[in-house]
Amino acid sequence: MNDKKLRIGMVCPYGWDIPGGVQIHVRELAEHFVAEGHHVSVIAPVSDDDSITDPWLVSAGRPVPIPFNGSVARVLFGPIAASRVRQWIAQGDFDVLHMHEPGIPSLSLLACWAAEGAMVGTFHASTPKLRAIASVGPLIEPMIEKLSARIAVSEMAQATLKNLYGTEAVVIPNGIDYSRFTSLSAEERRAKGAKLRIGFLGRFEEARKGLPLLLEALPKILKAIPNVELVVAGPGDQSKILERLDTHTARQIRFLGRLSEEEKVDFLSSLDLYVAPNTGGESFGIILAEAMASGVPVLASDIPAFVDLLAVGDCGRTFESESSADLAQKAIELLRNSSYLQELAENGRNAAIRFDWGSVATQIMSVYEVAMTGQGKVAVGSENASWKKSR
Repeated sequence: MNDKKLRIGMVCPYGWDIPGGVQIHVRELAEHFVAEGHHVSVIAPVSDDDSITDPWLVSAGRPVPIPFNGSVARVLFGPIAASRVRQWIAQGDFDVLHMHEPGIPSLSLLACWAAEGAMVGTFHASTPKLRAIASVGPLIEPMIEKLSARIAVSEMAQATLKNLYGTEAVVIPNGIDYSRFTSLSAEERRAKGAKLRIGFLGRFEEARKGLPLLLEALPKILKAIPNVELVVAGPGDQSKILERLDTHTARQIRFLGRLSEEEKVDFLSSLDLYVAPNTGGESFGIILAEAMASGVPVLASDIPAFVDLLAVGDCGRTFESESSADLAQKAIELLRNSSYLQELAENGRNAAIRFDWGSVATQIMSVYEVAMTGQGKVAVGSENASWKKSR
């Protein structure tokens, strides 16, 4: 890798203070490059400016929730946001500008519109052609063409990019801090009681995250294996979940709420099985990689992104997506076979090393170097010129 220390501008499209895979990816990539001595500045929508603790984070204003990809995306778009992005670029003196999800109306699209020079776009989403995107295609497609280089976090994300805009990208997965999840010794891990612990982490009120499917399967699992406890982590109103369950099932569920990154490590390390019942809309599955690194066996729905992630090294099992019966059956089979669980755990930990930031960030830096070839500093372009290019 080139030893030159770069000035890197990163754009996060989604609300910084709302948990999500893209936000975590941007934060940890920024922290990694800062630790290597690079200057990094990240601009993002922020709901509460008083909550900003990272010196490299710049608020572009409060995000606005909009439905997107089976979820609610909290993004920022419009003339005020565009002005703030242009000012940030003008003051940044960046060698390279790295925008995440520039294919949706967001800060990233505004930055791509405003800037000239070395620009890299990372595409995270895996989704069919949406009406919302199609309607602004004439604006987005020329912006995608402005990018010096493109990254997709998975083969699914690359296929989506090709389907929507007819262009290619290099596939570089999301990264994890591998050592953080492998820091506990075998004796320190899973210091718990007699119950077997199944874990779920996510915004559990979003249907596509699949918690209702897991809850539908839970009574069958409990009937076969009574000493099971389901531990649910993530934001949401647990009362809405519990009121739909019978008393016996509800007693076997613990809600932990939103976790810090440190608490997430402890949570994953305490599990006997991590279940990812997502029904779609995923292009990677960072929590699966983190569970694997923690030495936790994974049972996931057979959506393409999860099948691809688990395929390397036989490091997890899948069940038929949206089938609570198959989920229950596979979970019972796994929890009854401790030696196979241990095999999956070891395979997963070995396979997850490929997602470590040491490898992933090196690949991203190589893309930066390609994007910067023949380019000067990133600068603000003419608004009229940018508009003409988008026509």
